[in-house]
Amino acid sequence: MDALETGTLAVPGASLYFEVRGSGPLLLLIPGGNSDAAVFERLAAALAACHRVVSYDPRGYSRSPLDGPPTDQRIEVHADDACRLLDHVAVADEPAQVFGSCSGGLVALELAMRHQGRVRSVVTHEPPAMGLLPDAAHHRAFFDDVHEVFRREGVAPALRMLEPLFGGRPAPVLPEAYDNSAFFLAHMVRPSTRFVPDLAALAAAADLIVVAGGRESRTHLIHQPALVLAERLGQELAEFPGGHVGYAKYPVEFAGRLVDVLAGTPATNAYAQRHRGSGPCAS
Repeated sequence: MDALETGTLAVPGASLYFEVRGSGPLLLLIPGGNSDAAVFERLAAALAACHRVVSYDPRGYSRSPLDGPPTDQRIEVHADDACRLLDHVAVADEPAQVFGSCSGGLVALELAMRHQGRVRSVVTHEPPAMGLLPDAAHHRAFFDDVHEVFRREGVAPALRMLEPLFGGRPAPVLPEAYDNSAFFLAHMVRPSTRFVPDLAALAAAADLIVVAGGRESRTHLIHQPALVLAERLGQELAEFPGGHVGYAKYPVEFAGRLVDVLAGTPATNAYAQRHRGSGPCAS
């Protein structure tokens, strides 16, 4: 097993904790929801067989403290953090492959738009861009209610309100370094679900992007924005093992599917042609 390297990176307003495993083409994993780098431990271990895998705690989460009082989070700021992290860990400015799930999928999309030179392919897995849905106003009001319940009654009642997103079931218990539920409910759930990607800018970067969803979450509300986004980009949705957090439940199968999907993007194929024979993995 490849050794785990850890480090911290100072960014404006925060300090990012990150982990690096393996060797080969650079692959960044961006967690979403209330997750940190721990949620990707088993996925990263599987991917490290042929990638240099970087995962991290987003600002304000677990081991990535903010420099000041917490405020509502902006996807654009998180995308800039991801770019700075890639600048820090990349060898000779190598562009990275990127996987992001849930709000991390929104960060991955914004990274592809704002910093195209830093990425060569992006998989966004069930990004919660509820504003793309026909009943966007209803969903906006719903997440306002979730935030208000959290403010009045605390974490557990607010998390129960989110169950309809996942087919009426509680969100699965996931690996984590620390419990970030309160920070997520206070400062991330509304900004992430209100965020609507710039579709025109995404269309210009469409050869970099794959929109993905879970096989087991097809009927769940959290899956629906990915369907709309894929259609808007003229794509077929790439299906992955499991549901919204299939990467945690089926890490080996998920890793294999991710490697295949990343290798099949037009931008990755073009990159591979230019750098044929320069790395240990097909992707």
